Amino acid sequence: MEKELVAYIAKSLVDNPDSVEVTLIEGEKSTILELKVDPNDVGKVIGKHGRIAKAVRTILNAAATKTGKRILLEILD
Repeated sequence: MEKELVAYIAKSLVDNPDSVEVTLIEGEKSTILELKVDPNDVGKVIGKHGRIAKAVRTILNAAATKTGKRILLEILD
């Protein structure tokens, strides 16, 4: 669910939605989501002073309260 959520948000923000890739890495107590976008779109996903990235992380943490796991979002460039 979280993977699709991040992909949907990222595709809504960028100019090249076809280049959005989300990789899910499951851990015992945490889950890591790696978000890769076109190099020209990295700034749009991060936002000014990281505001958009922080908002996406907040949404992920709210969605993860059901599972009890911690979700980390890494934006790869």
